Amino acid sequence: MTDINGDIPALLRALFDRAVEVADPIQSLGAALPPRPEGRLVVVGAGKASARMAEAVEAIWGPCEGLVITRYGYARPCEGIEIVEAAHPVPDEAGARATARMLDLLSGLTEGDTALALISGGGSALLTAPADDITLAEKQALTNALLASGAPIGDINDIRKQISAVKGGKLAAAAYPARMISLMISDVPGDDPGDIASGPTVGTTGSAAQALAVLDRWGITPPASIAEFLGHGGNPLSPDDLRLSRVENVIYAAPSQSLAAAADLARERGIDPVILGDAIEGEARDIATDHAALALNEQAGLAPGARPMLLLSGGELTVTRRGDGVGGPNAEYALALALALNEATGIHAIACDTDGVDGAAEVAGAIIGPDSLTQARAVGEDPRAALDRNDAHSFFDHIGAQVVPGPTLTNVNDFRAILVFPAT
Repeated sequence: MTDINGDIPALLRALFDRAVEVADPIQSLGAALPPRPEGRLVVVGAGKASARMAEAVEAIWGPCEGLVITRYGYARPCEGIEIVEAAHPVPDEAGARATARMLDLLSGLTEGDTALALISGGGSALLTAPADDITLAEKQALTNALLASGAPIGDINDIRKQISAVKGGKLAAAAYPARMISLMISDVPGDDPGDIASGPTVGTTGSAAQALAVLDRWGITPPASIAEFLGHGGNPLSPDDLRLSRVENVIYAAPSQSLAAAADLARERGIDPVILGDAIEGEARDIATDHAALALNEQAGLAPGARPMLLLSGGELTVTRRGDGVGGPNAEYALALALALNEATGIHAIACDTDGVDGAAEVAGAIIGPDSLTQARAVGEDPRAALDRNDAHSFFDHIGAQVVPGPTLTNVNDFRAILVFPAT
């Protein structure tokens, strides 16, 4: 445990793996699944965890009719439910075609039928049905602009709901008058079901005027068709709409559970955990600077020989794109944290996205330690320049500190752990 040079990276990775494990639908979904209903049953869903969720459903209920859309590389074997792969975070034609088929599948249900919706993070991009005359290309252009702006997920979802024929409760409306049970894995700060995958089974209280205000706040000029559509009132669906009266929304896995599991593992290893929060939002480099100051302050209060402490946090950080590098919020947080700690001894950290994808890269995040900056300079890498050009993934690739788990098949968003030993 006290061998900082040998054991710490493995320990940090074990903490991340435990957080992912407890959110695995195979482990967690069964407790939320009711007995298989009588009558026709159709399973639909979207998100990075949705195929795994479908696999878990069929493990309990047996083969089911249905269609689920997941990210490329995240498919799972199912006997009855069709799994379609599509693009994330920017939607593509495969997602649009599959969404149209899903809406058609739901439209034939009657009052005695049941729809089971499996919703997880990533569903906003994978469920793709632009409203009115908005084209997929225009939706893609707006998505790219929003992702580069640094806007928080709540603001982005306010816009998505207004310009979609499937988000903001419209997936559930398509199934009416059938009963719908919507099982969700939360990847959003605050666990608001209306924000998970932009709430395809949850009506919205937002307005087109609010969506236009969000675009103005983040300096985004939308394609003309989207501006015109929002100017004419958008496409909201009220939570009180009759078509949502037979929907039951259940969040059965959330970031708080994963952080608690990591905290339990830390205690088993002789470490005192402190959970800073599971809904932290903000610019990745700014939160990293704050967390570095907190870690240094906590370290100053540890007596020689005291048990190490662990600062755990979750939520969803953002990156305002300033450069042309390859990065994501977790890697950028880790790089900014290393710079702010400035090689302080006895402080190590991991920052990863629990879905295995940080930004658009097939990398979950990175691990840092007191020697990270020294290692970088030894291979000719300038840490500050890498941060300035948003190139954190390349930076950690060059020093061999990336965390690359592959598809985790779940998504409870960011996982951050800072391990603090007494100062030497």
